[in-house]
Amino acid sequence: MTKITSIRTRVWHWTGPTVPPQGNFCTNASDALYEKGDAMSSFRFHQWLTVEVECDDGTIGIGNAALAPSVVKRAIDDWYAPLVIGEDPFDYAYIWEKMYRRTHAWGRKGIGMTAISAIDIAIWDAMGKLVGKPVFKLLGGRTKEKIPVYYSKLYARDIREMQAEAEQAMANGYTAYKSRFGYGPKDGMPGMRENLKRVEALREVIGYDNDLMLECYMGWNLDYAKRMLPKLAKYEPRWLEEPVIADDVAGYAELNAMNIVPISGGEHEFSVMGCADLLRRGAVGVLQYDTNRVGGITAAQKINAIAEAFQVPVIPHAGQMHNYHLTMANANCPIAEYFPVFDVEVGNELFYYIFEGDPEAQGGFLQLDDETPGLGISISDRHLDNFRIEE
Repeated sequence: MTKITSIRTRVWHWTGPTVPPQGNFCTNASDALYEKGDAMSSFRFHQWLTVEVECDDGTIGIGNAALAPSVVKRAIDDWYAPLVIGEDPFDYAYIWEKMYRRTHAWGRKGIGMTAISAIDIAIWDAMGKLVGKPVFKLLGGRTKEKIPVYYSKLYARDIREMQAEAEQAMANGYTAYKSRFGYGPKDGMPGMRENLKRVEALREVIGYDNDLMLECYMGWNLDYAKRMLPKLAKYEPRWLEEPVIADDVAGYAELNAMNIVPISGGEHEFSVMGCADLLRRGAVGVLQYDTNRVGGITAAQKINAIAEAFQVPVIPHAGQMHNYHLTMANANCPIAEYFPVFDVEVGNELFYYIFEGDPEAQGGFLQLDDETPGLGISISDRHLDNFRIEE
C-alpha cells in the first residue's frame, strides 16, 4: 500500500516587475465603499501557495491555491498535514472527508476549504503519477477531441486599446472573449454609459458570431444589475458574471429568473453543498466554481454531476491544469477559461511563472496529452530571482 509520508508547503511572493493598476479596470466588491486607497488591492494575487504531497516511493503530487496563501500554509502545516500523512492517496474520498469533518467547526469555508482543495489537487496529481495516467483518464477519460477556450482578459480601459487587444486575440484564433466592467453603482448614469460603450466597441470588433462574456466581479448590486440587464441584452452576451456579492444568492436567483442574460457565478462559493444550493435555487445559468477553493478535484466531480442533473453547464473559474483535466473529462463542461501568457498584472498570470507544463492555447483550443501522468505540471526554477519563497 502506498502511503503519504510528507507534505511541503511554500508561498511564492512575486517580487518581479508588475503592470501598474489602471483606474476603473475592473469593478469589485470594495467599490461599495468610499475611496480610500486601491479598492482592488485585496483581489490581486501576487502570492501563490504550492503544496507537494510526497509518497513513500518518492512520487510527489503538486497542488496549489491563490487565496491568502500565507494563512492557508499555516492551516495546512498545523492542522491538515497531520490528518493526511500516513494515509493511502488512493483513499482520497476518506482523506477528503477526514479533512472536512475534523475541521468542520472552523474550516468548511474560506481558508479551511482552500487548504483542503490544495491538498486534494496534489493527491490527484500523485495518483495519476503512481498509475502512469493523466488525471482526466482517472476522472472518466476524454470527452472532447480538444478543449475550446475563451480569452479572459480585456480589462476595462481606453476603448481603442480594448479594441486593439480584441483584434489581436481574434488574430490568434479565439472565438470567445471575456471582458470586465470598469464602472458600477457609485459611478451613476455616466458610468453606466461608459460600460455600454465598451461592450458595443468590443462587438464592433468581434462581431456577433463570436461569444462575448461580461464580468462584474461582485462590483454591482441588485438594483444596478436589474437596470443594466435590459440594456445589455442587444449585445447578446453569453453570460453576466458575478453581478452581486457572493452571499446574495437571492439576488443571483432574481437576476437569473429575469431570463434576459444568463447569470454566472460560484467562483466565491465553497463546498459541494454551497454549489448545490446555487443550483437548487436557480441562482446561476452557468456554474463557475474554483477548483482550488471549492474542495479540489474530489469535490468538483461531485458538483459536476449535480450540475448536469440540473442541466447547468460548468465552466471552472480560471485556467490551470486541474481545471483543464476536469473540463476534458466532463461533457457538461463545454469550454475552459484561459488567461493569456502575460506580464504579472492582477496575478492570474502568476502560475505561468511558478509552474511548467500548462499548455498554450492554439487557435482557440487547448490539448492535453494522453500519455503525460498526473496533472502534467512541475514547479519551475526559471523565475526564482523574481520570487521570495516562504518555507
